[in-house]
Amino acid sequence: MKHTLAEVVEIDLHAEPSRPASAELRTLYRDESESARKHATRQGLWIAVGSYLLFSATDILLVPDVALYTIAARFAVGIIALAALEIQLHLNVSANRIDATAAAAVVLAYIGWLYPAMMTADIKSISYYMVFGAIFMMSVNLFFSFQFRLSWISSVVILLIFFVALQSFTAADATYRIAFGTFYLSCFVFTSYVNWKLNRERYKVFLNALEARIQQKEATERGKALLRLSNTDPLTGLDNRRAVDQTLRNHWNDWQNYGRSFAAILIDVDFFKKYNDCYGHQEGDRCLILVADALSTMIERYNGSIGRYGGEEFIVLARLDTTDEVAELSDAICTTVRDMALAHGQRRDGMSIVTVSVGASFTRIQSGSKLEKIIHEADRALYAAKASGRDCARLFDPNDPQSSDESENIAALLKIAIDQNLVSLVYQPIQNVVSGEVEAAEALMRLKMLDGTSVTPGLFIPIAERTGAILELGRWAIRTVCEEILVGDHARVVSVNVSPIQLKAPGFAASVAAILSEAGVAGDRLAFEITEGLEMEMHSDILRCIADLKVLGIKIWLDDFGTGFAGLSWLRLIDFDTVKIDRSFLHDSDSAKGKAMLQDIVGLIRNRGHKILVEGVETGEQLALMREFRIDQVQGFYVGRPAPAESFRSNPAMRPRLSRLRRPA
Repeated sequence: MKHTLAEVVEIDLHAEPSRPASAELRTLYRDESESARKHATRQGLWIAVGSYLLFSATDILLVPDVALYTIAARFAVGIIALAALEIQLHLNVSANRIDATAAAAVVLAYIGWLYPAMMTADIKSISYYMVFGAIFMMSVNLFFSFQFRLSWISSVVILLIFFVALQSFTAADATYRIAFGTFYLSCFVFTSYVNWKLNRERYKVFLNALEARIQQKEATERGKALLRLSNTDPLTGLDNRRAVDQTLRNHWNDWQNYGRSFAAILIDVDFFKKYNDCYGHQEGDRCLILVADALSTMIERYNGSIGRYGGEEFIVLARLDTTDEVAELSDAICTTVRDMALAHGQRRDGMSIVTVSVGASFTRIQSGSKLEKIIHEADRALYAAKASGRDCARLFDPNDPQSSDESENIAALLKIAIDQNLVSLVYQPIQNVVSGEVEAAEALMRLKMLDGTSVTPGLFIPIAERTGAILELGRWAIRTVCEEILVGDHARVVSVNVSPIQLKAPGFAASVAAILSEAGVAGDRLAFEITEGLEMEMHSDILRCIADLKVLGIKIWLDDFGTGFAGLSWLRLIDFDTVKIDRSFLHDSDSAKGKAMLQDIVGLIRNRGHKILVEGVETGEQLALMREFRIDQVQGFYVGRPAPAESFRSNPAMRPRLSRLRRPA
């Protein structure tokens, strides 16, 4: 397993910056000062040549008899020096060679002036004029930024030339030679020392600057490492929620300002709690890391980013142009995780590997101006993917009532439905096939809008489950069944559909017991229908709740048998009082193959000892077939349509049985 980015950042934070050795420092000093030295030498030589030529005026004043020769020498040396310098710069030679050229130019300039100047007949003037030769020594030591060795050699050459000239100056007496010699020696010592100090100071400045750069780089790297750490999920190394939110804001601003469309894709690892419970949290962490690594590699092809959004949920943000591209990426995410084939043996939905559910949202003209909306839409699409069986991807569809803004209105409506009498129950008879009598009824919930428009159960029930409103609605339904039907003995048994969310809720069985006690109704008058589906996980809380309900005497029915994966497992684990076979099997019995399948299902349930109820009976032929198969009970439009409590109580088909229910006077 590769290191996470968080581990790398941890290493970065504790690492000390490397510092070069002494020899490396010298090399680095030369390399870094290369360009600056070239520029300084070029600028210095041009100024020096200009000054050198201006001294032609002094030649005319002090040594006019040889001024023509000294001036010619000045121009010749100056032009040659500048030409040689520019050629070397053009050829990009090293700074050391350019400095040597400049130093040689200064020495030649001294010789070029001194030699013809000493030919003058004005002995007195030249005796004073020779003092200006010290300027050349000062130039190589102080005016230019030569390295100490080059400056020292140049100064020694100039000093030697002076002493040779001084010895050949026959007019000079001992006092003159001692005075001028001492002066030149003093200049040599002084300027050489100053040059040595300047070079040391330049090197120290370089070292200080280098240390400052190293420390700045260290601070910058640590800052970047801390920034990465603050934006990184410590487990997977992906972007964390903070970084994802920033990326999302950037994408959203680009969408709002420049129309650059993008997709937000939420990814949830299916049944991850079961994975943790089965394999342990360490293996659970390893699973998340493997999934994160695989998805991160895959997402790179789409030029997108992926982050951990919390728990077992990831989010992908990618700049895409069409919904087809979004769908392709979403399907690729599912396929990538599925192809990893990570074992997940505790699933009860027909799969034995780790999979993910994916919900995607894509920017649209009608997306609105709120950043949170696209995430909310992706979350709705993710919920739809889970409801569709997991291991699949769903793209938010604004025209789908389950995911559109209409669901927001219904969610708000459910909060006031009970207080505003917007929710009601209807009852559909359940008939005994042999006797033809109505033995029970199923309570079905109905909802209407404030304007009286009906909302189908297929629309509002999933929303109630998603928002948690089903808990209050469920308690209301049980209480209403007791008040409308059971207290008046208008039916022997009434079944109520119960959501897995209710069964998982703490204290559900106790709340049912309290309702029955308040109404004075025995528990065996009530049946709870549990739908076989993917949400009906074999959760220990659900099994305990069902056991508590059976202790109260409540009958437990398995609804819609045959439509999901978990039916046989539930038959093995729970002693159902009745099993309802889904209407689709009865309607397919027109063919020989469909009839044989229905008969096989009936035989399987009968062998388990459960009562059998078939729903969806709509014709006399279907009822006759149920008699042929010796089905216990049936339900459907042919037997009776759902009706409000008042109509159900006045149904003539109920009267024979109701008379037997009446207590003796």
